[in-house]
Amino acid sequence: MTTKPKARKFRIKRSAPSLGSAAAAQTQDQQPAPAPRPAAPAPQPAAQAPQPPRPQAQTGEVASAGQVAGENTIDAIRQEGLTGRQLRMARRVAQKHNLPATSDFDAVRLLRDKGIDPFQRSNMLELVVPQAGAEQHEGGAPDAFASLPATTGGAGAQQGKVQLPQTVPVKKQQLPSTEVSPAERRAAEIRNIQRDIGRRRRKKTGLLLVRLAFFVMLPTFLAGYYFYSIATPMYATKSEFLIIQNEGSGGAGPLGGLLPTQFATNADSIAVQGFLQSKDAMLRLDRDVGFKSHFTQGWIDPIQRLSEEPTNEEAYKVYKKNVKIGYDPTEGMIRMEVAAADPQVSAEFSRQLIDYAEERVNNLSAQKRDDQMRDAREGFERAEGERRAAQEDLVRLQIEGSTLDPEGVIASLRTQIGQLETQIIEKRIELQSLLNNARPNQSRVDGARGTLQILEDQLAILNNKMTDVSKGENSLAELAARIQIAQADLAARDMMLQSALQQMEQARVEASRQVRYLTVAVEPIESQEPSYPRAFENTILAFLVFAGIYLMISLTASILREQVTS
Repeated sequence: MTTKPKARKFRIKRSAPSLGSAAAAQTQDQQPAPAPRPAAPAPQPAAQAPQPPRPQAQTGEVASAGQVAGENTIDAIRQEGLTGRQLRMARRVAQKHNLPATSDFDAVRLLRDKGIDPFQRSNMLELVVPQAGAEQHEGGAPDAFASLPATTGGAGAQQGKVQLPQTVPVKKQQLPSTEVSPAERRAAEIRNIQRDIGRRRRKKTGLLLVRLAFFVMLPTFLAGYYFYSIATPMYATKSEFLIIQNEGSGGAGPLGGLLPTQFATNADSIAVQGFLQSKDAMLRLDRDVGFKSHFTQGWIDPIQRLSEEPTNEEAYKVYKKNVKIGYDPTEGMIRMEVAAADPQVSAEFSRQLIDYAEERVNNLSAQKRDDQMRDAREGFERAEGERRAAQEDLVRLQIEGSTLDPEGVIASLRTQIGQLETQIIEKRIELQSLLNNARPNQSRVDGARGTLQILEDQLAILNNKMTDVSKGENSLAELAARIQIAQADLAARDMMLQSALQQMEQARVEASRQVRYLTVAVEPIESQEPSYPRAFENTILAFLVFAGIYLMISLTASILREQVTS
């Protein structure tokens, strides 16, 4: 027990000039991690010999003090919370220095015992000049661990920056040796590592440039070559038009005077925009001016050219690409841009589309206006016919009777009867006054009686005539009642006719309010210079698109690789 530390110290001193020999010396010892420098001088093991607990600890299955110290050091390293990447780095550094590490934590412990920081970002093989006054050993070599700090409790914790020892130049002349000095060997290894790092960096940089050239620069060059050399120039014709409402009738509706014109015609403008962007407009344009035949010409580049017998869907894709229509709701203006390979054809396409839009604007409310006017006109004609029928009935009743005015005849009879009754009453009073005298004048009495008799006979005649007029199916009373009913019917038909006339006038005003007009603000004019393709802008856009795609793919691949290898 007391001789083992001495033997260990002797072996460490002899292997100080070479790291490989130190590693070989450690493999001979079965203890996992001895301390690099003992905390006490050489006589310390002899002083510890009389202590009784030491022999008792080794009589059983309990590990030795060095093993316990190594396990305590590994437990302390586990509690530091090192990442998997740091542990793998420590294992690689331990393998490079030929240290017999049984685990990642053991590699960290062995490296720290050797004075090597496995997590230092700078060069791990950085050399330092050993401390002054380091004791020399066999052959004038300094102690390999003279510059290492003392460890407490066998934990191997560093007190400061610990670096590898470096040989010092010898003071006396020695014979040349075939072996390379450790300093030169370490310098050569450092140069090899630096060259390897530079070679890997150049390789990665070259691969990056190759990927960028293949995935970004080459597609961008092809796109630019197409835009500058192959693409057929397209001439664009711009025009602007708006839809306005009939002036002077904006206040017909409840909110007609409050809404501006552009908001009142907003739905119509949107409808016209949708029609011009529809397949229906494309088919009409093809029937009238030959839209498909223009884009099937052989001198147009293959990307923009249609096939020999294009379908409606293929032609519609080209139509949407070359006919662009925008609507500004704040101004109510519709802006249209039509592109074609010939400036004259482009202007002709634009004029035809404006004509189609004007026709569609006229047809938007035509059916509604026609329906309203037709209903109002039919109601007016029906009311007029019924009034005419009622008037004819009244005239027929007046013609069928013996008199044109039965009510007048009856009223006249009633007046005559009333007058005769008044005269009879007066004559009776006069006769009674004459008879009241003692000796009345007989001639006057006879005259009064004769006059009274005549009046009574006339009253009887008038009463009989009145009875004949007011009774029976063909009496004047029946005729007067029928005429009165016919007159009331005629008055009702007059009112209905007047209402139908007002309704028809209102429908006419409403139809006039719904009239829309398409006004062209900017006429289509032939272009003298091509508007498309925009070679520089499209090339830059292609570069940005390909660069963005490559960046997303590379980031995704790096993230997946990191997740797989971690």
